[in-house]
Amino acid sequence: MRFSRRHSLLVALVLCASVTVAARPAAADGDRGGSGGASGASAKEGISVRVARLFGEAAVATQRYEAGRQAAEAQRARTERLEKLLTRERKQIAVLNADLGRIARAQYREGGGVPYTAQMLFAKDTEELMRGRRAVWQADLAVNNAVAKSRRAETRLAADEAEATKAWQALEEWRTGLAGIKKTIEQKLEEAQWTLQGQADEAVAAGACRGAVRLEQPDGKPRSRWVAPVATYELSAGYGSGGERWASQHTGQDFAVPIGTPVRAVGAGRVVKVSCGGAFGIEIVVEHAGGYFTQYAHLAAVTVDQGDRVGPGQWIGQSGTTGNSTGPHLHFEVRVTPELGSGVDPVPWLRKRGVTL
Repeated sequence: MRFSRRHSLLVALVLCASVTVAARPAAADGDRGGSGGASGASAKEGISVRVARLFGEAAVATQRYEAGRQAAEAQRARTERLEKLLTRERKQIAVLNADLGRIARAQYREGGGVPYTAQMLFAKDTEELMRGRRAVWQADLAVNNAVAKSRRAETRLAADEAEATKAWQALEEWRTGLAGIKKTIEQKLEEAQWTLQGQADEAVAAGACRGAVRLEQPDGKPRSRWVAPVATYELSAGYGSGGERWASQHTGQDFAVPIGTPVRAVGAGRVVKVSCGGAFGIEIVVEHAGGYFTQYAHLAAVTVDQGDRVGPGQWIGQSGTTGNSTGPHLHFEVRVTPELGSGVDPVPWLRKRGVTL
C-alpha cells in the first residue's frame, strides 16, 4: 500500500542524515598545534581558539541531536499509525480465512461440486444447463479470489512490518550516533575549558595579561546597534543585590555562562582598559558614545587590546571565573566613569536601547 512506499523514502532520508551527521567540523589552522602552536603564538592562543571552535561544534551537535529527537517522535507517530493499519489488515486476513473455511465446508457438505455436475447432466434445457455452468464458475471464482486476496494481504502485511522495523532501526542508529558525537565534543570542550581557566588563573596570579587572542569573529552583522553581552545565558545576581562576595551591594548584572563563552561588546566603542588582577580578575572596559562605559569581568581570555575600536556584537573576550568569583559567569556593569563605584543598573539601561534580558 502507499503507506509502505512512504516508509521506504523515510528510511533513505534517515540513512542520508546519518551520513551527514557523521561529518565533523575541521580544526582551525591556527589551533592545530594545540598548546605548542606555531612560532609567535602562545599556548593560551591555541586553547582559546580550541574552546571557541568546540563551542561551535557543540552547538551544531546539539541542534542535530534535537533534530534527531524530533525525527524520533515523528517516526514513533508514524509507527503507531502503521500499527493501526496492520491491525486492520490482520482483521481482514482473518475474515478472508473465515470465508475460505466457509466455502470449503460448503463444498464438503455438497460433495465437492457433484450437485453442480449432476445439475448439468440432468438439465432439461439449455437455460438450465447454463445456470449450472455459471454456478460452478462462480464457486471456483469465489474460492480463487479469496485465496489470492488472502495471500496478497499476508504479503503486504509482512512487507509493511519489515519496512517499519527497518525505519525504526535506522532512526535508532542515527540517534545513537548523534548522542556519541555530542558527548565526545562536550568532553573535549570541558577539558579545554578548564585548561583555559588554569592559564587565566596563572595570568591573574602574576598580575599580567598575556595579550589579546584574535579569534575569528562570528559571521554576519548584528541587526541592531545594541546587543546583550552574551548570546545565551541565565541571569544570576542582579544590580543592587546583597551578598558575601562584595563589600556592600552588587554593582552589575551577572550572566551564568560556561567557561570560554564568547563575550560581546554591547555596542560600538573603544577599549579603554584591559587588566588582569584584583577582585574582577581579567576584565575589559569599553567607552561608548554618550559618556557611558561597560565593564566585562571574571574573564578567562581577552580578544582585544587597549585602544581597539569595537562594534556591537564583536567578540572581545571569553568568560571564566577569575578573581573574586565562585563559579563561571560574566560580570557586566554599566558605568558613567571607567572606574568602580559609578555604576547604573544595566537591565533598564539596555532595555532603553532595545535589548531585553
